[in-house]
Amino acid sequence: MASSSELDKRPAVDPHEEPSHEWGWHGSFPKGTRIAGWLSAGFCFLMLIGNHHGLTEDIYLVATGVVIISLLVWDAARRKTSWRR
Repeated sequence: MASSSELDKRPAVDPHEEPSHEWGWHGSFPKGTRIAGWLSAGFCFLMLIGNHHGLTEDIYLVATGVVIISLLVWDAARRKTSWRR
């Protein structure tokens, strides 16, 4: 019995726990998600131009756009300083 200092190599993801690993999908679309967020916020503000008469729609559109933009700014700050603390 010869002992080796080399460790056994094991896959990081068990295919039984994550079946999508078998067909190659593993991860997310961080850049695509940010682009979709900015486009969604822009469309919220573009929908302010329209033929509606009440301000209720405007309030909801502005609030939704501001929430999306604030989440995108928070995500950018979190990504920038995530490992520096």
